[in-house]
Amino acid sequence: MSYGSTPKDGLTWRQQLLAELGDALDLSRVHFLGKVPYRTFLSVLQLSRVHVYLTYPFVPSWSMLEAMAAGCLVIGSRTAPVEEVICEGENGILVDFFRPGEIAAKVIAALSEPRAFDALRMAARRTIVERYDLKRVCLPRQLQLLEEARQRGV
Repeated sequence: MSYGSTPKDGLTWRQQLLAELGDALDLSRVHFLGKVPYRTFLSVLQLSRVHVYLTYPFVPSWSMLEAMAAGCLVIGSRTAPVEEVICEGENGILVDFFRPGEIAAKVIAALSEPRAFDALRMAARRTIVERYDLKRVCLPRQLQLLEEARQRGV
């Protein structure tokens, strides 16, 4: 468990999901990886057609940024933190967190016609490279902020 709490009934989230969905889930098409090394995680993102990122509201996580950097189509919740990074129809898709039917329809569309979303995937990667690259953008800005604080005597 990385964020949030464990289920109250003593089950794991995986067990709870499987109990809730029963036979409606085709287990031959679902992969439960558990915790994996970072390189494996990146490989999974690079192979994925869709990364569904639902948060209510929380900071945009590194996993969403990594998915975008890997060129994965992100379908994210229409919440302020996600909207700081994803612009609907420009570099990803936004959905209402409380509308599972809408989320499912967007995922089905993305899986049915993956090439139709190539421009969004490329724009997502471009967004991350241009705005969040560690060496070119983030680290220089952090060092600048530290220098400004030092100069002010903070």
